[in-house]
Amino acid sequence: MRRTLDRVGDKWSVLVIGILAAGPLRFSALRDQVPGISQRMLTLTLRHLERDGLLTRTVYPAVPPRVEYELTPLGEGLRETVYAFVQWATDHNDEIEESRRRYDAR
Repeated sequence: MRRTLDRVGDKWSVLVIGILAAGPLRFSALRDQVPGISQRMLTLTLRHLERDGLLTRTVYPAVPPRVEYELTPLGEGLRETVYAFVQWATDHNDEIEESRRRYDAR
């Protein structure tokens, strides 16, 4: 269970799952929507999520090759949890930032 929580709970996985909850995306579109992630880290995150069965990688026979990433039914099961987490973070962001400022000012 610990390994599963470590994977699903890391910051990049949560963001990728949240973004893919809206529908399939190509790598470049996904990278553009995940602020601050490097190409390497996005690649690793996608591979880990695919390995865990949370998303699929589909390669379409085109020139240049077209690859899309999409949540599996297992990954879709995290949609509500991720949305709830994002909503909580949005609702409490100002409080958390203020707490950090007070702490850092000590």
